[in-house]
Amino acid sequence: MTDSVPEPTGSYDLAVIGAGSAGLAGAVTACELGLSVALLDSSPQPGGQFYRHPAPALGAVRPEALHHDWSAFSDLRRRLSASDIAHLTGHHVWSVAREADGSWSVHAVTGADGTAERPVRVRARALLLATGAYERQLPFPGWTLPGVVGAGGAQAMLKSGLVLPGRRVVVAGSGPLLLAVASSLAAAGARVPAVVEASGYARYARRPRVLLTNPRKAAEALVHSAALLRHRVRVRLRSAVTEVHGTDRVEAVTVTRLDRDWRPARGAGRRIDCDALAVGHGLVPQIELATSLGCATRVLPDRTLGLALDDLQETSVRGLWAAGEAGGVGGAELARTEGELAGRAVAARLRGGRGAGAGRTAGLRRRRDRMRAFADVMAAAHAPGPGWTAWLDDTTDVCRCEEVTAGRVREAVADLGARDARTVKLLTRAGMGWCQGRMCGTAVACLAARDGRGEPPAERRPFAVPVSLATLAALDETTAPGTAQNNAP
Repeated sequence: MTDSVPEPTGSYDLAVIGAGSAGLAGAVTACELGLSVALLDSSPQPGGQFYRHPAPALGAVRPEALHHDWSAFSDLRRRLSASDIAHLTGHHVWSVAREADGSWSVHAVTGADGTAERPVRVRARALLLATGAYERQLPFPGWTLPGVVGAGGAQAMLKSGLVLPGRRVVVAGSGPLLLAVASSLAAAGARVPAVVEASGYARYARRPRVLLTNPRKAAEALVHSAALLRHRVRVRLRSAVTEVHGTDRVEAVTVTRLDRDWRPARGAGRRIDCDALAVGHGLVPQIELATSLGCATRVLPDRTLGLALDDLQETSVRGLWAAGEAGGVGGAELARTEGELAGRAVAARLRGGRGAGAGRTAGLRRRRDRMRAFADVMAAAHAPGPGWTAWLDDTTDVCRCEEVTAGRVREAVADLGARDARTVKLLTRAGMGWCQGRMCGTAVACLAARDGRGEPPAERRPFAVPVSLATLAALDETTAPGTAQNNAP
């Protein structure tokens, strides 16, 4: 393996974008099958969001204590270290393009946070996207106060910085991530007065066969539940944090019981004192690079959009594969399975079908299908109900970047005739700030749809991350055939 390689030259058989579970599995599999591989990732270490590491300067003695299923990651990291994969850390991919000869050009800027703006281009015969997901946030009064953090963000603070978002943390939203976050925070010393889950778990019981064929998921739930019992954390189902109280930061939250459609019951609010709130309403597949290339998408059971993939993880664009959460959120084990399946499929394609292991591939497909079925059940069980918009008052900020309130969005819909998120965006600037709608897109689409069930369209953005004009101006220098430049713009 080549750490922090700044000068990748020539072309590779496969470029993998994302060094989380799926990307790592795809990269090491393809390399072990004889392909030359470049693995690009924005982080300084492999593992993605799930296996974040503390900075070396923090001197963590047992970082594995913060993780689930660490041995699986350790195996992938060992295989990466033993390989000759070009592991390009600190590379923020902002665009991917198809060249006239059918190869791919991957454009990135370098640096810990991308601000170094050193343009790099990597060329490859095939491409595997393992770009992961980001958190879905639904707004509510007070959600912009300091002390309100994403549920995944709270876990990232703990894993990478060894810090807690507060001493007394309420964990709220929807999805099984909440249980993992709450148990991690409690184990690290935080007081967690409640886990507030907007859905229930009864919908899982409607698919008993899927549950029986995925016993590891039930085991995970039992582990987290036991941890919460041990730390005396109370779980409130069919409830939501509908308001945050405080002046300079969080002082308390109001937790309200919900009906089946997530409408708050009148007079059912209860105040809980806390100094932080970790909140998240599921995950959204990160598919901007793929949609910019015209890849087909599918509506997932939680009404987000994931990539439409064939039986071997290839997208609708030939030569472009995807694995992990880009096709739907399902956890690290599913991501590893899809990554290996994609790596084998790429090797089979580029090597004319030789030596990819048909038996192993068939087994991976069966495992993938079994876990994907569970992921679909999970997504349906925790999909936001249409009544959540009743949490909002007209002064609630929906778009934090442009400070667009729920009242302005409702005005655009009721008075100005907007019928979709794009029109609301044009009338109010909602979604036109730094995050480009990644945070507020769901909320704006639901308000525009009036029935609370809207989802943002898969907009085709030319840039997956912000880049400077200097980077664009340097494109001529970075597009010389067969080279990847590292000169400053």
